[in-house]
Formats: sequence, structure tokens, C-alpha cells
Amino acid sequence: MPESPSARAGRPLAAVPGDPPDPGRTPEELLRLTAMGREDAFEQLYDAFAARVFGLARRVVRDPSQAEEVAQEVFLEIWRRASRYDRTKGSATSWIMTLTHARAVDRVRSAQAATDRELRVAHASTERDVDTVVEAVESGFERRAVQRCLGTLTELQRESITLAYFSGYTYREVAELLTAPLPTIKTRLRDGLIRLRDCLGVTS
Repeated sequence: MPESPSARAGRPLAAVPGDPPDPGRTPEELLRLTAMGREDAFEQLYDAFAARVFGLARRVVRDPSQAEEVAQEVFLEIWRRASRYDRTKGSATSWIMTLTHARAVDRVRSAQAATDRELRVAHASTERDVDTVVEAVESGFERRAVQRCLGTLTELQRESITLAYFSGYTYREVAELLTAPLPTIKTRLRDGLIRLRDCLGVTS
């Protein structure tokens, strides 16, 4: 049974040179025929552009498996929406590569948005820990107890907490002062605050 266009678009891609299109059919003509449901035309487009689409997607998203998924999405969109191509606005190659770039950028933005959400959740959790510890200290814990508990932390945790919550530096300033990556400082702050809270016997 012949392979369907959607199955062809969904199979793994490899960054190998694509076969040139039928000399008698330009990419523009192949898109026009694909819009009419011609599977042979779609197959020629796939063979001609698979390597270029995958290559561009990989340059944008970096990760090969992510690039593969982007390329598959691009070819599925070409099969479903080839009729949207307007040759008066540019070449078929330009249309396909623009579509590829847009899909790849969307994938990067989606991944970044997920990372940002995780950072916001972690930051909010850290702020809750900070508030709990500060309230405990301000509520009458002896300074010696605080100093004792700070002594149970690692050097980086202790320095980070001291600079951020007792000296008023921002996370970024703490990272610069300690010459450590910002994500590392945030992680050490959170872990240190949890240990400090437990040592002081503070409940959340």
C-alpha cells in the first residue's frame, strides 16, 4: 500500500541531501498540485525540501529531536494548507522556509515560556520560605540561634543568604559578587532557606 502523505511527513527525518524536484515541475507547480491533493507532488516536495527544512529547524531549536518534530509539523502543514501559498508574494522555497522558521521559533518560545513558568513557581516558593524565616527571626529568635543555624549551611548557601536577606543584595548582584551562575545562586538560596527554617524549628 502506498505511504500516505501524513505518514510520510511524520516519519523521522535525516539531514541528507534531498533529491531535486522533477525537472518538469517547479516547487511552485508542486505546491499547486499538492493543494489539489496530488500525493505524488507532495512526495516530490518532501524529497526536495526535507533536508533543508530539517537543517533550518535544527539551527533554530538546536536539539535534533525537537528539529525533527518541527520538520514533521511543517510538512503536515504543507500538505493541509498548500492552497494558502500565493506565488505573487514570493517563491515556493521562500514560503516553505519561512513556514519552517516560524514553526521553529514557536517551539523555542514555547520551551522558554515553560522554563519561565517553572522559575516563577520556584521564586514564589523561595519568597514564602524567606518570609517564614524572616518573621521567625523578627519574632524573637536569639541572634545566637540564627548564627548557629547559619553555621550548618554550606559556604555558598550561607554567603548567598547573608548577602540576599541580611545585606539587601538582589539575586543577580549576589551571583556577581560570588561569581556563580544565577540559577545556581537561586537553587542554593532555596535549599539554604529550607535548612535554615528547619534548624530554627519554623513551620510553614
